Formats: sequence, structure tokens, C-alpha cells
Amino acid sequence: MENIRAFISSIHEFNGLSILLRIILAVIAGGIIGNERGVHGSAAGLRTHIFVCVGSALTSLCSLYVSIVLGFSGDVFRIPASVVSGIGFLGAGTIMVKNDNTIAGLTTAAGMWVTAITGIAFGYGFYTGGIVTTLICIVNATLFTRIKQNRLHNMRFYIEVNNVDKIQPIIDKINDLLNKDVYIETISARSGIIGNVELEVTTSTKNDFDRVIKELNGFEGIYYIVQ
Repeated sequence: MENIRAFISSIHEFNGLSILLRIILAVIAGGIIGNERGVHGSAAGLRTHIFVCVGSALTSLCSLYVSIVLGFSGDVFRIPASVVSGIGFLGAGTIMVKNDNTIAGLTTAAGMWVTAITGIAFGYGFYTGGIVTTLICIVNATLFTRIKQNRLHNMRFYIEVNNVDKIQPIIDKINDLLNKDVYIETISARSGIIGNVELEVTTSTKNDFDRVIKELNGFEGIYYIVQ
């Protein structure tokens, strides 16, 4: 028990062990959040989120180092505060408006913002906040996504696209065929072919799958369709 207490006390101090632990936790948290975004085809995936989380953690560590080790007085929250606002510029690059005026990339942008703050928390040694936030992100990415899909009564099929320039026309065609009663996610192509992208299409059971497939077959850019 005394050893556990000594360890907990040690990781809340500013020393080599706590610095290593905070950076490792930032890597893990950024990797977990980024992997989920990468699976869904986001341009900001595993590596980007790890960079964001580790970089944010390092800003907190640098502030503590300047204050505790070098002995300079000043606001230890100033640099991390700039990261919170500055990460918005990076997140904005993932947001785009599609041809049908719908907005894509908001979830990725929000995820990057949360990842940055999680990194800052770990950098300051706020382990509980960082771990709980990471767990909430996992639940949000898995459970809540499934709930959203289930609202459409789960008729699901998959379209692999071998020409990324045709993704938007294909999505527009699907929306027209299903009267926008559809939820579409971009995921990694199961064929493993480099450059291919897969669309996971979820719609209500009232739609005629055979009719939809017949209309989509032969559409330029579609590699295969499977239910």
C-alpha cells in the first residue's frame, strides 16, 4: 500500500517518470481517438491525432518546466491556452460543404479539439480528466454512432469506390434513389486495394434494395456493391 501511495505521489510531481508517463498517455489517447476517425475515412486519422495530443501535452510540460525547473514566474496556462484556440485552424481544414449544402468533417474537427485538450490535461498531470475524456470519446464513437444508425432501421449495404473523384456523384445518386432517407459513412476499403474507399450506406427497410442496386450497377467509379 505504501508503495502504491509513493508511486501515485511520484507521478503527480514533476520528474522524469511523470514526464514519460504523461507523454505515453497522450500517445495512447491520441491514437485511440485518431484510429476511430481513420477507420471512418477521415483525412485526420491516427498519426494526426497523436501529433496533436503529444504536442499539446508538451506545451503543458514546457510551461511547468519553465516555472518549476528554471524558476521563471509567469502564467503557466498561457501557452496551452493558445493551443486550445490555435487548434481550431487545423480543425477547420477538415470541414467541407458538400454539393447538397450538407457539412462534413465537424466530428473530426471536434475530435481534434478534444484531443488537444486531453493532451494538455495529461501534460499537467490531470490523469483522471484525461482518461475519463478518452473513455467518453470511445463511447461516443461506438455506442452513439450505432444508435444514430439504428434510427434508420438498419438496412445496410456497402459500396466500394475505385475513383475518389466519383464519391460525391455516387453519394448524390444514393440520396436521390433513397429520397435522402440515408446515413452514409466513409470507411476503409475491405478489399485492401490502395486508393479505394468504401461507403457504408444505412437506410430504412422500406427501401427496395434490389431496385437501388440495379440503379447503381454500372455507375462510374463503383468497384462493387454488397449487402
